[in-house]
Amino acid sequence: MGVSGAGKTTVGQLLASELGWEFVDGDDYHPPANVEKMRNGIPLTDADRAPWLETLRALIAGWIAAGRNTVLACSALKQIYRDTLQVAPEVQVVYLKGDTQLLRQRLLARHEHFMTERMLTSQLAALEPPEDDLVIDVDHSPAQIVAEIRARFALKADPL
Repeated sequence: MGVSGAGKTTVGQLLASELGWEFVDGDDYHPPANVEKMRNGIPLTDADRAPWLETLRALIAGWIAAGRNTVLACSALKQIYRDTLQVAPEVQVVYLKGDTQLLRQRLLARHEHFMTERMLTSQLAALEPPEDDLVIDVDHSPAQIVAEIRARFALKADPL
């Protein structure tokens, strides 16, 4: 979890690949109206996010029920959002924390994504950093971040 530009997708894909797990980007489940708002620089409200969070919650519950290990990248900026997604003890949260200047630079360099640099300020204002979850600074390489996540949770690759 984290604000846009923190590297959730990059780190999540690498982690999933190393572990042999599925990767899912939560952004893919936003309803079109949410995407349009964000594309136009309009911050989402809690009401906008509620159906999206319920969709992600249902997906997580399904993965756990099916025994499918999955890495989900999503912003989950507020504690109440993370509480919604915390459907079972198997759900672990990693907060990718970044310096505002670094995040802004990353977003300015990114193209073809609906979440633009204009939205960073509103995301940082909404952010409630987790108190009890793993926090990793994103000024390290994706490989270093993945290594830290794997070490912290003692994650081993799924057998073939």
